[in-house]
Amino acid sequence: MAIIIRRLLLAIPVVFLVTLMVFSLMHMLPGDPATVILGQEATPEAVAALRAELGLNKPLPVQYFDWLSGVLHGNLGNSLVDHTPVAQLIMERLPATIELTLGTFIVATLIAVPAGILSAVRPRSLTDYSGTLFALCGMSVPHFWLGMMLIILFAVKLGWVPASGYVPFFDDPLGNLSAMILPIIATGLRESAVLMRMMRSSLLEALQADYIRTAYAKGLKERLVILRHALKNALVPVVTTSGLVVAGLLGGLVITESIFSIPGFGKLIVDSIFNRDFVTVQGAVLVSALLIVLINLLVDILHFIIDPRIKSGKEVG
Repeated sequence: MAIIIRRLLLAIPVVFLVTLMVFSLMHMLPGDPATVILGQEATPEAVAALRAELGLNKPLPVQYFDWLSGVLHGNLGNSLVDHTPVAQLIMERLPATIELTLGTFIVATLIAVPAGILSAVRPRSLTDYSGTLFALCGMSVPHFWLGMMLIILFAVKLGWVPASGYVPFFDDPLGNLSAMILPIIATGLRESAVLMRMMRSSLLEALQADYIRTAYAKGLKERLVILRHALKNALVPVVTTSGLVVAGLLGGLVITESIFSIPGFGKLIVDSIFNRDFVTVQGAVLVSALLIVLINLLVDILHFIIDPRIKSGKEVG
């Protein structure tokens, strides 16, 4: 419990530094948001009036603390482009990215865990070489290329699923699954390669431990030794890697979302950067940082469940 409380306390300055860095970097970009909104032909008077209306004429520290004060009161501000509340934009875009992230992680786990176990149990066998080849291909092939190939095959040639688009799950569950299956597979295969290699390496190391040899010496069956003893200890680094994968997916699916025309969270951030809508970028990055902190907390909790010896960041032997 102590390590979880310590992580929560450390998360406060981390989130603060993230918001400060994003705010500073956004204001270092060339161009003026007021000019972007009004267009290049806008008069200097109109630009000055809009800057005053948006508070862009204030010193940067004042702008930052005004925004931070609003955040502490539950107000992420309004988009500089269409004046829509940033919180509303995030709530509209986040479900699609969360669904894509969870679907990707489920597909990756269903492939990686069995493949990693089989490769570790039979090292230097045909199964191991096949798994290694799959992992190498999965990490080498760009997921956007794989996504386009899946679109050409299953959407254009076979017509089984739509090529792009997004339908909210609760509006049309079947339509949602039909539209999301290709992007989930495209990203899931890529991430399964990463998890598979970690699963194989971790389990191979666990199988060489003394307690495994003792279990075999007692006459326990191989299946029981692997599943009950070795796998539990091998899952600790796999869980850590899984947390990093999920955290990366939450903000790194913009290419997949663009290819399949999914109105997701990552695409919102990129579009806002191009539009110089730094208020939306700040709010989205803040939410992203909070989600990553939550994921890291869940990973710590899973570590306690998998290995009760972990206390206060140390193993009690």
